[in-house]
Amino acid sequence: MKRNDRIRREYLSRFANRSYFMQGDESVAYGSLYAGCDFFAGYPITPASEVAEVMSAELPRVDGYYIQMEDELASLSAVIGAVWAGAKAMTATSGPGFSLMQENIGYAVMTETPCVIVNVQRSGPSTGQATKPAQGDIMQARWGTHGDHEIIALAPNSVQECFDLAIEAFNLSEEYRTPVIILMDGEVGHMREKITMPPVDKVKIRERKLTTGDELLFGGELIPPMAEFGIGRFIHVTGSTHKESGIRDVESQQAHHTLVTRLCKKIADNRDRIIRFEESCLEDADFAVVSYGATARPAAGAVLRARSEDKKVGMLRLITIWPFPESKVRELGARVRKIFVPEMNLGQLSREVERFVGCEVVSIPKIGGIAHTIDEIYSALKGEV
Repeated sequence: MKRNDRIRREYLSRFANRSYFMQGDESVAYGSLYAGCDFFAGYPITPASEVAEVMSAELPRVDGYYIQMEDELASLSAVIGAVWAGAKAMTATSGPGFSLMQENIGYAVMTETPCVIVNVQRSGPSTGQATKPAQGDIMQARWGTHGDHEIIALAPNSVQECFDLAIEAFNLSEEYRTPVIILMDGEVGHMREKITMPPVDKVKIRERKLTTGDELLFGGELIPPMAEFGIGRFIHVTGSTHKESGIRDVESQQAHHTLVTRLCKKIADNRDRIIRFEESCLEDADFAVVSYGATARPAAGAVLRARSEDKKVGMLRLITIWPFPESKVRELGARVRKIFVPEMNLGQLSREVERFVGCEVVSIPKIGGIAHTIDEIYSALKGEV
């Protein structure tokens, strides 16, 4: 056991089985500490700054490191460097900062660097409504960086789930050697709710798979082991196309095809193990609501109201946004007449739903920094079912 892991466990043991009233931003920070995070680099931005505030106070107490960088591009650069030096590392940001991070998200994908990026979404484009919540970064999370790649993105809808999914995000990042995005929204980030923290020994932690000999570090198997600087092995880490050894090869079509195809396959081939969702009232449903994040909360209320009036409406809440649960959505679309998608944007995920179903998809968009109400979603349902 590493020294800082022992210190972390001793410190976090004081929170075991205790309940707190805190924000989603604070909760995701504590979940990250439970997951073993010992390095944070970031730059303050509303509505994500509280993540950095908690980490700046708590990381020194678990023998970890906090650094405030000059901008978000440098923040993710520092995170990637810390991981290759042996850290479990993360950053947190919101829309404009997330845009700045896109090049380094691609670099983390290409170098297979496990790390976590928390994006507490706010209204945009550009500076937009800096303090207002939104869900406008759904497609940017998937396609923001250039080139072919896969990504894992999780969307919590409660303060407790912010804690739980932070642990899940770190575990997924280590298992698949990839950056993982926690797609919170400003509503969940600044919401205050009760959270109960578990005993640290009850939390399942996925440890990093490290090389034990002369294994190939960028190939040889679907998810190769990782090396860390200072262990005595030659390591070449580059965002350029590279061979299985890590050495650059930017001329060969076959080298690029082999590398990028494997990067995609290691997530795509494991989508059934990665994807998380929650179903309710779908057994006899003729109509379905598909939602996620903060919007799923009033959506659930609208579904319950419709059910109380004997309308056969059910709900699918997406916890994993990417990889998209296409098999589940396709199966759902084959047995319901309509699917409704409320979200705090102008219909980003509804277009993805449309790709996999033959039934009608009704978008229920809302922008402007104010979340949907139960009445708004219920009214949209009532007019269609």
